[in-house]
Amino acid sequence: MSRFSSFRQFYPYYLSEHSNHISRRLHFIGSWGVLACVAMALWSGHGRWLWLALVCGYGFAWVGHFFFEKNRPATFRHPFYSFAGDWVMFVDILRGRVRL
Repeated sequence: MSRFSSFRQFYPYYLSEHSNHISRRLHFIGSWGVLACVAMALWSGHGRWLWLALVCGYGFAWVGHFFFEKNRPATFRHPFYSFAGDWVMFVDILRGRVRL
């Protein structure tokens, strides 16, 4: 099913699917939103925040793909690698390895 035998092979492809700076910014904002929603779920004890975390994370990312990248999110073809790619790219942005 997958043409990638490892995440190490997948990640350059993932980055190429996020070449638009607005899309990367939307992913970054969505990831911060996910972290905030998870923190609120833990702090408040209300699980509904976890639903909002999913909506926030995927919502911002998919707007970036459909309206700015003009491509289909890798989530549909490579869900596990894509999820990992979101967080690796988030950390790479924080470290200055990927530009916004």
